[in-house]
Amino acid sequence: MADTRKDGEVFVMDLAEHVKKQRWWNKMFGNNSGPAAEKYSVATQLAIGGVTGWCAGYLFQKVGKLAASAVGGGFFLLQIANHTGYIKIDWKRVEQDVNKAKKQLKLNTEKPPKEVRTKVAEVQTFVKKNIVLTGGFAGGFLLGLAS
Repeated sequence: MADTRKDGEVFVMDLAEHVKKQRWWNKMFGNNSGPAAEKYSVATQLAIGGVTGWCAGYLFQKVGKLAASAVGGGFFLLQIANHTGYIKIDWKRVEQDVNKAKKQLKLNTEKPPKEVRTKVAEVQTFVKKNIVLTGGFAGGFLLGLAS
């Protein structure tokens, strides 16, 4: 998030650091070294996880349908434009570019970058510390997708 001051200087704020400094976040989930959501009762953890999971699942479902409609509609319009002659697609060139991208992806899949491994380790630690909250979230997420 960037903010331009009156003197023209741009101030960039790291959103992740900002959230870490927020008291409500630390009270609810704890920081990496402090207590986590385990200080709440099991029912509270399940309720918090379930409600947030349901909201996330519901939004995921709605946004997913919208994104699928947009992508599908775009492909449909592209095919109509190609069929009617408005555009001409060089399919051999598309195939070559796709094959080149596949080769590049295969070269980079041996070992994930350090940043990814670090984030995965952080997520694993959070899930282990908050297994009830995570279970509630997963259940709520599935319910949100189904509704």
